[in-house]
Amino acid sequence: MSNRYLSTIVHIYVMNIKDNFHHLIDSIHDEELLKACYQLIEKIRHEQNGHLWNSLSEGQQKELLAAYEESFDEQNLLSHDAVKLRHEQWLKP
Repeated sequence: MSNRYLSTIVHIYVMNIKDNFHHLIDSIHDEELLKACYQLIEKIRHEQNGHLWNSLSEGQQKELLAAYEESFDEQNLLSHDAVKLRHEQWLKP
């Protein structure tokens, strides 16, 4: 499966979620419930969206994105045992 194909699938999935979310919002007629939902989503977005990402340098962001893309190729993956062996010194109590 190509990265472009996966990117398209993810894009369609996200667009579907957004469309469903818009329909959900449009179906809420209680102003207080609508305000509460908005405040909750805004709070979550503010606290979680990009906090860690924004703390990374541009180089770190690029490296992370590259690693993510490479993870779709099984040849780039390591077994659990290989990772444990490589990081053995940090796994000891």
